[in-house]
Amino acid sequence: MEKRLKMEMPGEISLNLQDYWHIIKLTRKPTWEEFKTITKIAGGGILLIGFIGFVIYLLLTELPQTL
Repeated sequence: MEKRLKMEMPGEISLNLQDYWHIIKLTRKPTWEEFKTITKIAGGGILLIGFIGFVIYLLLTELPQTL
């Protein structure tokens, strides 16, 4: 008889740990090119969000002084 580990969560969500283990076994290490591409995209997103935040900061600090 196979025992399956199950964890009951509130809201009728059932987590089957063997399903998660199956997904983990399917994953693989990214190639160097994939890693570089992911790093560039993530870094660009971080820089973009930082730039937008800086522009908002400048608008909120400098604009009220000119009015």
